[in-house]
Amino acid sequence: MHKATTMYLSRIIVSNFKNITGADISFSPKINCICGDNGEGKTNFLDAVYYLSMTKSFLSSSDRYTFTYGKDEAVLHGDYAFDSGVEDIAVSLRSDGNKTVRHNGKAYKRISEHIGKIPVVMTAPSDVALIHDSGEERRRFLNMMISQMDQEYLRAVVSYNRLLRQRNSVLKQEPVQDILLDTVSERMYGFSECIYEARSRVAGMLNERTASFYGLISEGKETVEIRYRSDLSGGAGTAELFASSVQKDKVMGFTTSGVQRDDLEFLMDGYPVRRCSSQGQQKSFLLALKMAQYSVMREVSGVRPILLFDDLFDKLDAGRVASLIKMVSGGDFGQIFITHTDGTRLRGIIGGITDQCKYFSVCRGQVRSSSENC
Repeated sequence: MHKATTMYLSRIIVSNFKNITGADISFSPKINCICGDNGEGKTNFLDAVYYLSMTKSFLSSSDRYTFTYGKDEAVLHGDYAFDSGVEDIAVSLRSDGNKTVRHNGKAYKRISEHIGKIPVVMTAPSDVALIHDSGEERRRFLNMMISQMDQEYLRAVVSYNRLLRQRNSVLKQEPVQDILLDTVSERMYGFSECIYEARSRVAGMLNERTASFYGLISEGKETVEIRYRSDLSGGAGTAELFASSVQKDKVMGFTTSGVQRDDLEFLMDGYPVRRCSSQGQQKSFLLALKMAQYSVMREVSGVRPILLFDDLFDKLDAGRVASLIKMVSGGDFGQIFITHTDGTRLRGIIGGITDQCKYFSVCRGQVRSSSENC
């Protein structure tokens, strides 16, 4: 494995982002612990770090919930230390929908160009949706992951989804215009193959590495597996797939086959994780999946992503948490952010493993070094 580039967030300035009205914080290049009671803003602060990488919230799909109550603009600014020097990312968004992302003072023509510049992996209690919800959640996970490594994939997903909407619109017409349907379908073929090949390749890497990380976290108590499911897995190309399902598509009024139906199957000892595992086992599986995501992104991009743990102790015993902290404090991992409600407990575990850590408290949206009173 090639040596990964060192990258970390050295400083963040937050203005009117959710309940964080103002913050100017400098971080450790290794571990940063953010403590506070529920509802005080520690997850929002973590989301600000995520937003600087992905230009959207991890917690909601709409920017309408991004602003501090009564404000019409939010601003985020981050200084990132690379081997080659310091780079800055600034995001400003207004309640009228206007959003600007700048890299070293220069605005992107398309915000999507920023995706992958500051790779990030986030794990949170809401990740349980990956196990229990529909395939849409797992496709979204793959899209977020692969888009940070491959701009061509991101463009393919955007283009395919746009054409899919057009194809579905044509299929709803009475009668269906076959020439128009064929034209739209043909434009989808190349994008579909690009998406399938990337997902198939990454899913294979995730399978192997998730099994390895799960073994480390759970001490080998169970075995896990990830299987990639796609209509294209049988060997038929998208053209053949669409041709075989076109009559069904016309009856249903939408596209019934294709990569928009792709899914990941999660197994533990051969059985579905969602049905045959405890909450602790599911949490361990999700952490192993995110560690595998980190490992793949690190290898492919050549940069250590920023790793965000929201509410790390949720449904995990102290032993598994300690095993995880020992793992991520090693040289293969870069900067890490951890939130938790119990600062004393967190210090007790992390303090016995590494001294490369800074502690912060969040109270009523105010973020301070833990040496300061809340």
